[in-house]
Amino acid sequence: MADRQDVSHILPLDSQPDEAIEHLLDAAFGTDRHGRTAYRIRQGMPWLPALSFAVVDDAGALIGSLQSWPVALTQADGCQIPLIMVGPVAVAPAHQQGGHGRAMMDAVIAAAREQRTEPLMMIGDPEYYGRFWGFTDEGTSGWDAPGPFEKRRLLALSVDGRPVGGVGILAPRIAVAA
Repeated sequence: MADRQDVSHILPLDSQPDEAIEHLLDAAFGTDRHGRTAYRIRQGMPWLPALSFAVVDDAGALIGSLQSWPVALTQADGCQIPLIMVGPVAVAPAHQQGGHGRAMMDAVIAAAREQRTEPLMMIGDPEYYGRFWGFTDEGTSGWDAPGPFEKRRLLALSVDGRPVGGVGILAPRIAVAA
């Protein structure tokens, strides 16, 4: 088991080459990962640099990444409730169980609270993400997704205390012209 990661090794994800990020994601989740529901929800969206993080080892090699994405709950009338999708949280197999994923989650929650962002959402283990960061399925019962998912794993977290809810389908966020 790897030692718990020192926080000084957390960097902005955009400091890492795209190829290294893709290689890490393939190693952590497999090359067939692009068909998953989470990929459909954020399809075509760029990840958010201010809310995406990397963990590097002492030699500077990428061993962890966390991406955040602009998505929305699209209601029947087409109106969107903006959300930020957290994930994937990837750690190289040889470095798992070392606290790297937790450190990146701590970083994204702190950054989202500091920036007072839209609510965070994810598809994840409610026991784990609820225990450490307060993610819950409370308010997500009216949410649907474009692909298979377990309802109990559709989680949200308000970073500023505003309630999370609504009815609709999770989808890429459509930019509104100013």
